[in-house]
Amino acid sequence: MKVTADHIVRIACELRVSGGEVIESSKKTGPVEYRQGGGQMLAALESRLLGMEVGERKSGVIPAAEGFGTEATQPKMSIPRTSFPRDAKLEIDARFEAKGPSGTPVTLQVLSLTDEQVIARVVHPLSGKDLEFDVKILAVRRPPPPVPTRPPVEILELDPDSER
Repeated sequence: MKVTADHIVRIACELRVSGGEVIESSKKTGPVEYRQGGGQMLAALESRLLGMEVGERKSGVIPAAEGFGTEATQPKMSIPRTSFPRDAKLEIDARFEAKGPSGTPVTLQVLSLTDEQVIARVVHPLSGKDLEFDVKILAVRRPPPPVPTRPPVEILELDPDSER
């Protein structure tokens, strides 16, 4: 069976910054299972696995622009100046470490500021970095059938003047 949209795929993988640190390794954490196209996996990696079959292996490089983007493509946000420490040296291009909503470390790069607001770019730690991958497809299966739902119950109002 081939890797296609919505199939459940189990892989052994290693993902690393090109020429550098390992980001994910099945050798350490065990195989990874995900739904193809479900947004659980880096989209650029998913696209490279599409059409592969059990037992196949693929290695390659995901350019930064396809992986986590470049700094210029990272989102911007407006932050109240009071959210920064009082002694923070706020100036254009200054960088601050913070945690994203899921606790992932991010870097905030100051783009502009006023007395009340700081406009900052949220820079993912892997933005601007090419990624190397090595993946082996361990299993592919169809997704489970959807759980049937009951149709809504229609409640009819009785006309009080009608016979029962």
